[in-house]
Amino acid sequence: MKKIWLTLMFSVLVVIGVACSNSEDSMKGHDMSNMNKEDMNDHDTSNMNIDKGEESKKEKLPSTQETQIKTGKEFTLTAKEATHDFGNGTKLPVWTYDGSVPGSQIRVKQGDKVKVNLKNELSEPVTIHWHGLPVPNSQDGVPGVTMNAVQLGKTFTYEFIASVPGTYWYHSHQDSVNQIDKGLYGTLIVERKDEEKVDKDYTLVLDEWISSGKSSMESMNHSSMGSKEDKKASDNSAHSMDGMNMEEDMSMYDLYTINGKSAKNMETLKVKEGDTVKLRLVNAGYISHKIHLHGYDFKIVSTDGQPVNDPAIIKDQTVTVAPGERYDLVFKANNPGTSYIESHDDTDAAKNMVAKIVYDNSKKTNDKLNPKASLPNIDITKYGKTTNSEFSLDTKFDVDYKMNLGTAMKDHSMVYTINNRTYPNTEPLDVKQGDLVKVTLKSTSKSANHPMHLHGHFFQVLSKNGKPIEGSPLMKDTLNVKPSEEYVVAFKADNPGNWMFHCHDLHHASAGMVTEVKYKGYKASFTPDLNANNKPE
Repeated sequence: MKKIWLTLMFSVLVVIGVACSNSEDSMKGHDMSNMNKEDMNDHDTSNMNIDKGEESKKEKLPSTQETQIKTGKEFTLTAKEATHDFGNGTKLPVWTYDGSVPGSQIRVKQGDKVKVNLKNELSEPVTIHWHGLPVPNSQDGVPGVTMNAVQLGKTFTYEFIASVPGTYWYHSHQDSVNQIDKGLYGTLIVERKDEEKVDKDYTLVLDEWISSGKSSMESMNHSSMGSKEDKKASDNSAHSMDGMNMEEDMSMYDLYTINGKSAKNMETLKVKEGDTVKLRLVNAGYISHKIHLHGYDFKIVSTDGQPVNDPAIIKDQTVTVAPGERYDLVFKANNPGTSYIESHDDTDAAKNMVAKIVYDNSKKTNDKLNPKASLPNIDITKYGKTTNSEFSLDTKFDVDYKMNLGTAMKDHSMVYTINNRTYPNTEPLDVKQGDLVKVTLKSTSKSANHPMHLHGHFFQVLSKNGKPIEGSPLMKDTLNVKPSEEYVVAFKADNPGNWMFHCHDLHHASAGMVTEVKYKGYKASFTPDLNANNKPE
Protein backbone atom coordinates (compact mmCIF):
# COMPACT_ATOMS: atom_id res chain seq x y z
CA MET A 1 0.00 0.00 0.00
CA LYS A 2 2.78 2.38 0.90
CA LYS A 3 4.43 1.80 -2.46
CA ILE A 4 1.15 2.40 -4.35
CA TRP A 5 0.52 5.59 -2.35
CA LEU A 6 3.99 6.92 -3.15
CA THR A 7 3.49 6.16 -6.85
CA LEU A 8 0.17 8.04 -6.86
CA MET A 9 1.73 11.03 -5.11
CA PHE A 10 4.58 11.14 -7.61
CA SER A 11 2.11 11.09 -10.51
CA VAL A 12 0.12 13.97 -9.04
CA LEU A 13 3.28 16.04 -8.57
CA VAL A 14 4.32 15.44 -12.18
CA VAL A 15 0.90 16.59 -13.45
CA ILE A 16 1.04 19.74 -11.29
CA GLY A 17 4.57 20.50 -12.47
CA VAL A 18 3.62 20.18 -16.13
CA ALA A 19 0.59 22.43 -15.61
CA CYS A 20 2.68 25.09 -13.89
CA SER A 21 5.31 24.87 -16.60
CA ASN A 22 2.71 25.27 -19.34
CA SER A 23 1.18 28.21 -17.47
CA GLU A 24 4.60 29.89 -17.16
CA ASP A 25 5.37 29.31 -20.83
CA SER A 26 2.02 30.75 -21.86
CA MET A 27 2.65 33.92 -19.81
CA LYS A 28 6.14 34.25 -21.27
CA GLY A 29 4.65 34.13 -24.74
CA HIS A 30 2.45 37.20 -24.13
CA ASP A 31 3.74 40.79 -23.77
CA MET A 32 1.58 42.29 -20.98
CA SER A 33 3.21 45.73 -21.15
CA ASN A 34 0.88 47.00 -23.87
CA MET A 35 -2.35 45.70 -22.36
CA ASN A 36 -4.74 48.65 -22.15
CA LYS A 37 -7.64 49.31 -19.80
CA GLU A 38 -10.14 47.82 -22.23
CA ASP A 39 -8.14 44.58 -22.30
CA MET A 40 -8.07 44.50 -18.50
CA ASN A 41 -11.81 45.09 -18.30
CA ASP A 42 -12.38 41.94 -20.38
CA HIS A 43 -10.72 39.84 -17.67
CA ASP A 44 -12.31 38.68 -14.45
CA THR A 45 -10.44 40.52 -11.72
CA SER A 46 -12.76 39.52 -8.91
CA ASN A 47 -10.06 37.43 -7.28
CA MET A 48 -7.34 40.11 -7.48
CA ASN A 49 -8.43 41.84 -4.24
CA ILE A 50 -7.18 45.20 -5.55
CA ASP A 51 -9.93 47.19 -3.88
CA LYS A 52 -9.71 45.15 -0.69
CA GLY A 53 -5.97 45.77 -0.62
CA GLU A 54 -6.47 49.50 -0.95
CA GLU A 55 -9.11 49.49 1.77
CA SER A 56 -6.81 47.48 4.02
CA LYS A 57 -3.98 49.94 3.34
CA LYS A 58 -6.20 52.88 4.26
CA GLU A 59 -7.13 51.21 7.54
CA LYS A 60 -3.51 50.54 8.49
CA LEU A 61 -2.23 54.04 7.72
CA PRO A 62 -2.56 56.81 10.32
CA SER A 63 -4.90 59.69 9.55
CA THR A 64 -3.43 63.01 8.47
CA GLN A 65 -3.12 65.78 11.03
CA GLU A 66 -3.60 69.53 10.78
CA THR A 67 -0.79 71.38 9.03
CA GLN A 68 1.80 72.66 11.51
CA ILE A 69 3.47 76.06 11.33
CA LYS A 70 7.16 75.65 12.16
CA THR A 71 9.34 78.62 13.05
CA GLY A 72 13.03 78.89 13.84
CA LYS A 73 16.13 78.09 11.80
CA GLU A 74 16.43 74.30 11.90
CA PHE A 75 13.66 71.91 10.94
CA THR A 76 13.00 68.23 10.29
CA LEU A 77 10.51 67.19 7.63
CA THR A 78 9.53 63.53 7.52
CA ALA A 79 8.17 62.09 4.28
CA LYS A 80 5.60 59.44 5.20
CA GLU A 81 2.27 57.91 4.23
CA ALA A 82 -1.12 58.65 5.75
CA THR A 83 -4.83 58.47 4.97
CA HIS A 84 -6.47 61.80 4.23
CA ASP A 85 -10.15 62.67 4.69
CA PHE A 86 -11.10 65.31 2.12
CA GLY A 87 -14.36 66.18 3.85
CA ASN A 88 -16.70 65.09 1.08
CA GLY A 89 -16.84 61.39 1.88
CA THR A 90 -13.56 60.65 0.08
CA LYS A 91 -10.61 59.14 1.93
CA LEU A 92 -7.39 58.37 0.09
CA PRO A 93 -3.88 57.16 0.96
CA VAL A 94 -1.53 60.12 0.51
CA TRP A 95 2.17 60.92 0.73
CA THR A 96 3.03 63.74 3.08
CA TYR A 97 5.69 65.84 4.70
CA ASP A 98 5.04 65.50 8.43
CA GLY A 99 1.74 63.65 8.09
CA SER A 100 -0.36 66.55 6.76
CA VAL A 101 -1.72 67.88 3.46
CA PRO A 102 -0.24 70.39 2.79
CA GLY A 103 2.93 69.55 4.72
CA SER A 104 4.24 71.73 7.53
CA GLN A 105 4.60 75.42 6.78
CA ILE A 106 8.14 76.65 7.38
CA ARG A 107 8.39 80.32 8.40
CA VAL A 108 11.80 81.96 8.58
CA LYS A 109 13.22 85.49 8.63
CA GLN A 110 15.06 87.14 5.76
CA GLY A 111 18.77 86.49 6.14
CA ASP A 112 18.36 83.38 8.32
CA LYS A 113 20.71 80.47 7.71
CA VAL A 114 18.19 77.65 7.38
CA LYS A 115 18.79 73.95 7.92
CA VAL A 116 16.16 71.38 6.92
CA ASN A 117 16.60 67.67 7.60
CA LEU A 118 14.58 65.54 5.17
CA LYS A 119 13.87 62.09 6.61
CA ASN A 120 12.44 59.56 4.17
CA GLU A 121 9.99 56.98 5.55
CA LEU A 122 8.35 56.31 2.18
CA SER A 123 8.76 53.28 -0.07
CA GLU A 124 10.40 55.34 -2.83
CA PRO A 125 13.24 57.89 -3.03
CA VAL A 126 12.26 61.55 -2.52
CA THR A 127 13.76 65.04 -2.50
CA ILE A 128 12.75 68.61 -1.66
CA HIS A 129 12.90 71.43 -4.21
CA TRP A 130 12.50 74.95 -2.80
CA HIS A 131 10.24 76.35 -5.51
CA GLY A 132 11.02 79.99 -6.30
CA LEU A 133 13.61 80.61 -3.58
CA PRO A 134 17.13 81.11 -4.93
CA VAL A 135 19.34 78.58 -3.12
CA PRO A 136 22.82 77.19 -3.92
CA ASN A 137 22.61 74.72 -6.79
CA SER A 138 23.61 71.80 -4.55
CA GLN A 139 20.52 72.46 -2.40
CA ASP A 140 17.98 72.69 -5.25
CA GLY A 141 16.70 69.15 -4.80
CA VAL A 142 16.65 67.87 -8.39
CA PRO A 143 17.70 64.19 -8.43
CA GLY A 144 20.40 63.37 -10.95
CA VAL A 145 21.03 67.08 -11.62
CA THR A 146 21.92 68.61 -8.23
CA MET A 147 21.85 65.59 -5.86
CA ASN A 148 20.97 61.92 -5.56
CA ALA A 149 17.45 61.13 -4.43
CA VAL A 150 17.08 60.39 -0.71
CA GLN A 151 16.54 56.67 -0.20
CA LEU A 152 14.17 54.90 2.18
CA GLY A 153 15.36 55.24 5.78
CA LYS A 154 17.94 57.90 4.91
CA THR A 155 18.17 61.59 5.87
CA PHE A 156 19.52 64.48 3.83
CA THR A 157 20.19 67.96 5.22
CA TYR A 158 19.53 71.06 3.12
CA GLU A 159 21.26 74.31 4.09
CA PHE A 160 20.72 77.74 2.55
CA ILE A 161 20.34 81.44 3.35
CA ALA A 162 16.75 82.71 3.15
CA SER A 163 17.94 85.69 1.16
CA VAL A 164 14.80 86.84 -0.68
CA PRO A 165 11.56 87.43 1.25
CA GLY A 166 8.27 86.20 -0.12
CA THR A 167 5.78 83.35 -0.47
CA TYR A 168 7.34 80.11 -1.70
CA TRP A 169 6.56 76.43 -1.55
CA TYR A 170 8.47 73.19 -1.48
CA HIS A 171 7.81 69.84 -3.11
CA SER A 172 9.47 66.64 -4.20
CA HIS A 173 11.25 66.81 -7.56
CA GLN A 174 11.67 63.03 -7.75
CA ASP A 175 9.10 61.63 -10.21
CA SER A 176 7.33 64.84 -9.37
CA VAL A 177 4.29 64.38 -11.62
CA ASN A 178 3.26 61.49 -9.35
CA GLN A 179 4.77 62.45 -6.00
CA ILE A 180 3.24 65.94 -5.92
CA ASP A 181 -0.06 64.40 -7.02
CA LYS A 182 0.13 62.18 -3.93
CA GLY A 183 0.57 65.20 -1.63
CA LEU A 184 4.32 65.76 -1.23
CA TYR A 185 4.37 69.54 -0.86
CA GLY A 186 4.24 72.32 1.71
CA THR A 187 4.79 76.07 1.94
CA LEU A 188 7.79 78.21 2.84
CA ILE A 189 7.39 81.82 3.99
CA VAL A 190 10.40 84.13 4.20
CA GLU A 191 9.42 87.21 6.23
CA ARG A 192 11.18 90.41 5.25
CA LYS A 193 13.08 92.36 7.89
CA ASP A 194 10.69 95.30 7.51
CA GLU A 195 7.60 93.11 7.01
CA GLU A 196 4.43 95.16 6.84
CA LYS A 197 2.29 94.11 9.77
CA VAL A 198 -1.02 92.41 9.13
CA ASP A 199 -3.51 91.13 11.70
CA LYS A 200 -4.19 87.81 9.98
CA ASP A 201 -1.95 85.92 7.58
CA TYR A 202 -3.46 82.89 5.82
CA THR A 203 -1.97 80.56 3.22
CA LEU A 204 -4.37 78.88 0.78
CA VAL A 205 -2.89 76.00 -1.22
CA LEU A 206 -4.89 75.09 -4.32
CA ASP A 207 -4.80 71.54 -5.64
CA GLU A 208 -6.70 68.91 -7.61
CA TRP A 209 -7.01 65.20 -6.87
CA ILE A 210 -8.28 62.05 -8.52
CA SER A 211 -10.97 60.68 -6.23
CA SER A 212 -10.27 57.10 -7.32
CA GLY A 213 -6.83 57.39 -5.74
CA LYS A 214 -5.06 56.50 -8.99
CA SER A 215 -2.00 58.43 -10.05
CA SER A 216 -2.38 61.00 -12.81
CA MET A 217 -0.15 58.97 -15.11
CA GLU A 218 -2.39 55.93 -14.62
CA SER A 219 -5.47 58.01 -15.40
CA MET A 220 -4.10 60.20 -18.20
CA ASN A 221 -3.54 58.45 -21.50
CA HIS A 222 -1.56 60.89 -23.62
CA SER A 223 -1.82 58.60 -26.61
CA SER A 224 -5.57 59.11 -26.69
CA MET A 225 -5.18 62.83 -27.28
CA GLY A 226 -4.51 62.50 -30.99
CA SER A 227 -6.75 61.12 -33.70
CA LYS A 228 -6.38 57.60 -35.12
CA GLU A 229 -4.84 59.16 -38.20
CA ASP A 230 -2.22 60.89 -36.04
CA LYS A 231 -1.24 57.61 -34.41
CA LYS A 232 -1.12 55.80 -37.75
CA ALA A 233 1.23 58.43 -39.12
CA SER A 234 3.58 58.47 -36.14
CA ASP A 235 6.86 56.59 -35.97
CA ASN A 236 9.97 56.79 -33.80
CA SER A 237 10.51 60.47 -34.56
CA ALA A 238 8.50 63.31 -33.07
CA HIS A 239 5.87 64.60 -35.49
CA SER A 240 4.85 68.18 -34.81
CA MET A 241 1.19 68.61 -33.88
CA ASP A 242 1.36 72.40 -33.71
CA GLY A 243 -1.25 72.85 -36.40
CA MET A 244 -3.80 70.72 -34.58
CA ASN A 245 -6.15 71.47 -31.72
CA MET A 246 -5.44 68.65 -29.29
CA GLU A 247 -7.55 69.27 -26.24
CA GLU A 248 -6.09 67.87 -23.01
CA ASP A 249 -8.46 65.83 -20.90
CA MET A 250 -7.89 66.69 -17.23
CA SER A 251 -11.33 65.50 -16.16
CA MET A 252 -9.85 62.72 -14.03
CA TYR A 253 -9.09 65.52 -11.55
CA ASP A 254 -12.58 65.53 -10.08
CA LEU A 255 -11.75 66.64 -6.53
CA TYR A 256 -10.59 70.25 -6.01
CA THR A 257 -9.26 71.39 -2.65
CA ILE A 258 -7.97 74.35 -0.66
CA ASN A 259 -5.49 73.23 2.00
CA GLY A 260 -6.56 69.64 1.40
CA LYS A 261 -10.19 70.41 2.25
CA SER A 262 -13.21 70.17 0.02
CA ALA A 263 -16.95 70.75 0.06
CA LYS A 264 -18.51 70.93 3.54
CA ASN A 265 -15.10 70.58 5.17
CA MET A 266 -13.93 73.86 3.60
CA GLU A 267 -11.14 75.92 5.14
CA THR A 268 -12.41 78.58 7.57
CA LEU A 269 -10.54 81.87 7.99
CA LYS A 270 -11.39 83.69 11.20
CA VAL A 271 -11.13 87.48 11.33
CA LYS A 272 -12.23 90.46 13.44
CA GLU A 273 -13.81 93.57 12.02
CA GLY A 274 -11.05 96.04 11.15
CA ASP A 275 -8.37 93.38 10.65
CA THR A 276 -5.88 93.74 7.82
CA VAL A 277 -5.78 90.29 6.22
CA LYS A 278 -3.18 88.76 3.92
CA LEU A 279 -4.08 85.78 1.72
CA ARG A 280 -1.19 83.83 0.19
CA LEU A 281 -2.48 81.86 -2.81
CA VAL A 282 -0.27 78.93 -3.88
CA ASN A 283 -1.09 76.58 -6.77
CA ALA A 284 0.37 73.13 -6.07
CA GLY A 285 -1.69 71.45 -8.80
CA TYR A 286 -1.56 71.20 -12.58
CA ILE A 287 -4.61 73.30 -13.52
CA SER A 288 -4.97 77.11 -13.46
CA HIS A 289 -7.66 78.41 -11.10
CA LYS A 290 -9.60 81.69 -11.24
CA ILE A 291 -10.00 82.80 -7.63
CA HIS A 292 -12.69 85.26 -6.54
CA LEU A 293 -12.62 87.02 -3.17
CA HIS A 294 -16.25 87.89 -2.45
CA GLY A 295 -17.32 91.26 -1.11
CA TYR A 296 -13.98 93.01 -0.58
CA ASP A 297 -11.72 95.56 -2.15
CA PHE A 298 -8.24 94.04 -2.26
CA LYS A 299 -4.78 94.53 -3.71
CA ILE A 300 -2.30 92.09 -5.21
CA VAL A 301 0.82 93.05 -3.28
CA SER A 302 3.17 90.43 -4.73
CA THR A 303 3.42 87.65 -7.28
CA ASP A 304 5.81 84.71 -6.89
CA GLY A 305 7.00 86.45 -3.73
CA GLN A 306 8.11 89.59 -5.57
CA PRO A 307 6.47 92.96 -4.78
CA VAL A 308 4.08 94.74 -7.14
CA ASN A 309 4.69 98.48 -7.47
CA ASP A 310 1.76 100.67 -6.42
CA PRO A 311 -0.98 98.02 -6.73
CA ALA A 312 -4.47 99.26 -7.60
CA ILE A 313 -7.65 98.36 -5.70
CA ILE A 314 -9.59 95.45 -7.19
CA LYS A 315 -13.14 94.26 -6.59
CA ASP A 316 -15.25 91.52 -8.18
CA GLN A 317 -12.48 90.37 -10.48
CA THR A 318 -10.78 87.00 -10.48
CA VAL A 319 -7.08 86.31 -10.01
CA THR A 320 -5.83 83.42 -12.14
CA VAL A 321 -3.24 81.32 -10.30
CA ALA A 322 -1.39 79.00 -12.67
CA PRO A 323 0.49 75.85 -11.57
CA GLY A 324 3.52 76.83 -9.49
CA GLU A 325 2.49 80.50 -9.16
CA ARG A 326 1.84 82.45 -5.95
CA TYR A 327 -0.17 85.64 -5.40
CA ASP A 328 -0.40 87.60 -2.15
CA LEU A 329 -3.63 89.55 -1.64
CA VAL A 330 -4.36 92.07 1.11
CA PHE A 331 -7.80 93.33 2.20
CA LYS A 332 -9.52 95.05 5.11
CA ALA A 333 -12.07 93.00 7.05
CA ASN A 334 -14.96 95.46 6.81
CA ASN A 335 -17.83 93.18 5.74
CA PRO A 336 -19.04 91.34 8.89
CA GLY A 337 -20.62 87.95 8.39
CA THR A 338 -19.65 84.95 6.32
CA SER A 339 -18.17 85.44 2.87
CA TYR A 340 -16.44 83.13 0.42
CA ILE A 341 -13.25 82.70 -1.54
CA GLU A 342 -13.95 80.38 -4.45
CA SER A 343 -12.82 79.14 -7.81
CA HIS A 344 -14.62 80.24 -10.97
CA ASP A 345 -13.19 77.54 -13.21
CA ASP A 346 -15.32 76.13 -15.99
CA THR A 347 -15.75 72.70 -14.41
CA ASP A 348 -18.13 71.07 -11.95
CA ALA A 349 -15.24 70.19 -9.63
CA ALA A 350 -14.62 73.91 -9.02
CA LYS A 351 -17.64 74.21 -6.73
CA ASN A 352 -15.63 72.43 -4.02
CA MET A 353 -12.59 74.73 -4.25
CA VAL A 354 -13.90 77.16 -1.66
CA ALA A 355 -12.92 78.72 1.68
CA LYS A 356 -15.02 80.92 3.92
CA ILE A 357 -14.23 84.05 5.92
CA VAL A 358 -16.00 84.11 9.28
CA TYR A 359 -16.06 87.05 11.70
CA ASP A 360 -15.76 86.59 15.44
CA ASN A 361 -19.10 87.02 17.23
CA SER A 362 -21.06 87.24 13.99
CA LYS A 363 -23.61 84.73 12.74
CA LYS A 364 -24.60 86.66 9.62
CA THR A 365 -24.63 84.65 6.39
CA ASN A 366 -24.85 87.49 3.92
CA ASP A 367 -23.08 85.80 1.02
CA LYS A 368 -23.84 83.05 -1.49
CA LEU A 369 -21.60 80.87 -3.61
CA ASN A 370 -21.66 81.69 -7.31
CA PRO A 371 -18.91 79.63 -9.04
CA LYS A 372 -20.66 79.88 -12.41
CA ALA A 373 -20.71 83.70 -12.45
CA SER A 374 -18.69 85.24 -15.27
CA LEU A 375 -16.27 87.87 -13.93
CA PRO A 376 -13.44 89.86 -15.50
CA ASN A 377 -9.96 88.57 -14.80
CA ILE A 378 -6.97 90.67 -13.74
CA ASP A 379 -4.22 91.01 -16.36
CA ILE A 380 -1.12 91.00 -14.18
CA THR A 381 0.96 92.42 -17.07
CA LYS A 382 -1.07 95.66 -16.84
CA TYR A 383 -1.42 95.82 -13.06
CA GLY A 384 0.33 98.34 -10.82
CA LYS A 385 2.45 101.24 -12.02
CA THR A 386 5.65 101.30 -14.01
CA THR A 387 8.90 102.32 -12.32
CA ASN A 388 12.64 101.84 -12.80
CA SER A 389 13.72 98.22 -13.25
CA GLU A 390 16.82 96.20 -13.97
CA PHE A 391 15.93 95.27 -17.55
CA SER A 392 14.15 96.72 -20.58
CA LEU A 393 13.73 95.63 -24.19
CA ASP A 394 16.60 98.00 -25.03
CA THR A 395 19.07 96.29 -22.68
CA LYS A 396 22.16 94.87 -24.37
CA PHE A 397 22.00 91.15 -23.65
CA ASP A 398 24.84 88.65 -23.66
CA VAL A 399 22.63 85.66 -24.44
CA ASP A 400 19.49 85.59 -26.60
CA TYR A 401 17.60 82.29 -26.48
CA LYS A 402 14.36 81.39 -28.24
CA MET A 403 12.20 78.70 -26.71
CA ASN A 404 9.35 77.36 -28.85
CA LEU A 405 6.95 75.33 -26.73
CA GLY A 406 5.14 72.71 -28.77
CA THR A 407 3.35 69.41 -28.98
CA ALA A 408 4.21 66.31 -30.98
CA MET A 409 3.53 62.61 -31.38
CA LYS A 410 6.30 60.10 -30.75
CA ASP A 411 5.95 56.33 -30.51
CA HIS A 412 2.17 56.70 -30.56
CA SER A 413 2.24 58.98 -27.51
CA MET A 414 1.94 62.69 -26.89
CA VAL A 415 5.17 64.51 -26.09
CA TYR A 416 5.81 68.16 -25.21
CA THR A 417 8.75 69.81 -26.86
CA ILE A 418 11.16 72.73 -26.59
CA ASN A 419 12.39 73.65 -30.07
CA ASN A 420 11.06 70.29 -31.34
CA ARG A 421 13.15 68.28 -28.87
CA THR A 422 12.34 66.44 -25.65
CA TYR A 423 14.44 66.21 -22.48
CA PRO A 424 17.19 65.09 -22.03
CA ASN A 425 17.88 65.90 -25.70
CA THR A 426 16.78 69.55 -25.48
CA GLU A 427 19.44 72.15 -26.22
CA PRO A 428 20.64 73.69 -22.93
CA LEU A 429 20.82 77.42 -22.33
CA ASP A 430 24.55 77.97 -21.86
CA VAL A 431 25.58 81.02 -19.82
CA LYS A 432 28.54 82.30 -17.89
CA GLN A 433 28.36 84.08 -14.56
CA GLY A 434 27.32 87.71 -14.94
CA ASP A 435 25.61 87.27 -18.31
CA LEU A 436 22.43 89.21 -19.02
CA VAL A 437 20.08 86.68 -20.59
CA LYS A 438 17.01 87.23 -22.78
CA VAL A 439 14.58 84.36 -23.41
CA THR A 440 11.65 84.43 -25.81
CA LEU A 441 8.96 81.98 -24.73
CA LYS A 442 6.58 81.22 -27.59
CA SER A 443 3.79 78.67 -27.46
CA THR A 444 2.95 76.87 -30.67
CA SER A 445 0.48 74.66 -28.81
CA LYS A 446 -3.16 75.08 -29.79
CA SER A 447 -4.79 74.15 -26.49
CA ALA A 448 -2.24 73.44 -23.75
CA ASN A 449 -1.04 76.02 -21.20
CA HIS A 450 2.65 75.95 -20.30
CA PRO A 451 3.47 77.48 -16.86
CA MET A 452 7.23 77.75 -17.35
CA HIS A 453 9.34 77.65 -14.17
CA LEU A 454 13.01 78.65 -13.92
CA HIS A 455 14.98 77.24 -10.98
CA GLY A 456 17.45 79.35 -9.03
CA HIS A 457 16.57 82.76 -10.51
CA PHE A 458 13.84 85.34 -10.91
CA PHE A 459 13.18 86.72 -14.36
CA GLN A 460 11.59 90.00 -15.41
CA VAL A 461 8.73 89.85 -17.91
CA LEU A 462 9.44 92.51 -20.57
CA SER A 463 6.76 92.02 -23.20
CA LYS A 464 3.64 90.06 -24.05
CA ASN A 465 2.73 89.33 -27.68
CA GLY A 466 5.16 91.98 -28.88
CA LYS A 467 3.93 94.77 -26.59
CA PRO A 468 5.95 96.05 -23.60
CA ILE A 469 4.57 95.34 -20.13
CA GLU A 470 2.42 98.32 -19.09
CA GLY A 471 2.13 97.90 -15.34
CA SER A 472 4.54 97.30 -12.48
CA PRO A 473 7.89 95.68 -13.29
CA LEU A 474 6.91 92.00 -13.22
CA MET A 475 9.41 89.69 -11.52
CA LYS A 476 8.52 86.01 -11.51
CA ASP A 477 9.90 82.49 -11.39
CA THR A 478 6.84 80.88 -13.03
CA LEU A 479 5.01 82.31 -16.06
CA ASN A 480 1.95 80.79 -17.69
CA VAL A 481 2.31 80.82 -21.47
CA LYS A 482 -1.08 80.19 -23.04
CA PRO A 483 -1.69 78.87 -26.56
CA SER A 484 -0.16 81.09 -29.27
CA GLU A 485 1.20 83.58 -26.69
CA GLU A 486 4.74 84.97 -26.76
CA TYR A 487 6.64 86.54 -23.87
CA VAL A 488 10.11 88.03 -23.65
CA VAL A 489 11.73 87.59 -20.23
CA ALA A 490 15.18 88.47 -18.90
CA PHE A 491 17.40 87.46 -16.00
CA LYS A 492 20.94 87.88 -14.75
CA ALA A 493 23.08 84.75 -14.52
CA ASP A 494 24.11 85.30 -10.91
CA ASN A 495 23.68 81.84 -9.32
CA PRO A 496 26.16 79.29 -10.75
CA GLY A 497 24.97 75.75 -11.34
CA ASN A 498 22.91 73.50 -13.56
CA TRP A 499 19.30 74.66 -13.31
CA MET A 500 16.09 73.25 -14.70
CA PHE A 501 13.77 75.38 -16.83
CA HIS A 502 10.57 73.42 -17.36
CA CYS A 503 6.80 73.39 -17.63
CA HIS A 504 5.08 73.11 -14.25
CA ASP A 505 2.19 71.19 -15.65
CA LEU A 506 4.32 68.24 -14.71
CA HIS A 507 2.55 65.96 -17.18
CA HIS A 508 4.25 68.11 -19.82
CA ALA A 509 7.62 68.04 -18.03
CA SER A 510 7.52 64.26 -17.67
CA ALA A 511 6.69 64.05 -21.39
CA GLY A 512 9.68 66.15 -22.45
CA MET A 513 9.16 69.90 -21.82
CA VAL A 514 12.35 70.45 -19.83
CA THR A 515 15.67 72.09 -20.56
CA GLU A 516 18.56 73.29 -18.39
CA VAL A 517 20.39 76.55 -17.79
CA LYS A 518 24.04 75.50 -17.59
CA TYR A 519 26.84 77.73 -16.32
CA LYS A 520 30.12 77.31 -18.17
CA GLY A 521 32.83 75.77 -16.00
CA TYR A 522 30.45 74.69 -13.22
CA LYS A 523 31.06 71.26 -11.76
CA ALA A 524 28.41 69.60 -9.61
CA SER A 525 29.50 68.65 -6.09
CA PHE A 526 27.87 65.21 -6.19
CA THR A 527 28.41 62.03 -8.21
CA PRO A 528 25.28 60.60 -9.81
CA ASP A 529 24.49 57.20 -8.32
CA LEU A 530 23.08 54.75 -10.87
CA ASN A 531 21.40 52.87 -8.03
CA ALA A 532 19.57 55.94 -6.67
CA ASN A 533 16.74 55.65 -9.21
CA ASN A 534 16.99 59.39 -9.91
CA LYS A 535 13.94 60.71 -11.78
CA PRO A 536 14.34 64.50 -12.15
CA GLU A 537 11.26 65.29 -14.24
